[in-house]
Amino acid sequence: MIIIDAHQHVWDRTRSRYAWLSADAMGPLRRDIGLAEGLRHLDAAGIDGTVLVQADDTLADTELMIETAADPRVLGVVGWVPLDRPDEAQQLIMDRSPLLVGIRNLIHDRADPNWLLTDPVDRGLAVLERAGLPLDVPAVLPRHLEVIIEVADRHPELIIVIDHLAKPPIGLTEREPWWTLIGEVGRRTNVLAKVSGLYAAGDDPAGWTADQLTPYVDRALEVFGTDRLIYGGDWPVAIIGGDYERTWPAVRGCLDRLSELEQAAILGGNAIRWYRLDPLRVDAAVAARSAAAGIRK
Repeated sequence: MIIIDAHQHVWDRTRSRYAWLSADAMGPLRRDIGLAEGLRHLDAAGIDGTVLVQADDTLADTELMIETAADPRVLGVVGWVPLDRPDEAQQLIMDRSPLLVGIRNLIHDRADPNWLLTDPVDRGLAVLERAGLPLDVPAVLPRHLEVIIEVADRHPELIIVIDHLAKPPIGLTEREPWWTLIGEVGRRTNVLAKVSGLYAAGDDPAGWTADQLTPYVDRALEVFGTDRLIYGGDWPVAIIGGDYERTWPAVRGCLDRLSELEQAAILGGNAIRWYRLDPLRVDAAVAARSAAAGIRK
């Protein structure tokens, strides 16, 4: 089974601002973090390769990830283009690196939850749709899910990947409106979701148990099936949720009841399929991890 972590970050604060790191809860992350540190956690978990995902709405952040992708373990990059400037976005996409496999903008940091529905952004989404590039969406509000429904209907050929299952209310007593809205979203067959970043809602992201994750992963399986879910480890943000050594076994445990083929799809196959990862690069990543494991032995 090939296992791919389809949601990992790197950042260098001399290259981009990463303003969101200034939040109090981000204290352990308020430093430069490169690929090697994350790969140590992935190696311990038996992860073969990774997809880097943007952490700032700047070209500098995307350039950093493309440079980092010189490492064979990096299978692709979900980068940034200015969706609200569609002509510029189109030129950047035309000139893109072959390692660019998706686009993300930090919509959850914007005051307007309807930003994806504004006219210039809608034209930017049409650019992605024509180019066949998936859109990652860091949805955190119920309104974000409502917006995704409308975007998916407007752009039926655009593949939309909801990051972190849209932050379900883990540890809270009330499951709505997430429970119903995720079901509505899942009816759109061009929408996928990442089983990633599943931390406790509220002030203590690490205050969750594996049992609390299970109903939300089960709901995602019910809604999206095993062919539209993608695993992501969300490192290094996972540090504030208990770190990779805690989050990875919890996710694996939620998938234990599935067949080996179903697990293989979620843990690697779907990332290869939906992000159109280069199969030769995937093979090279598997070989690189195997070689590294042999050295450690």
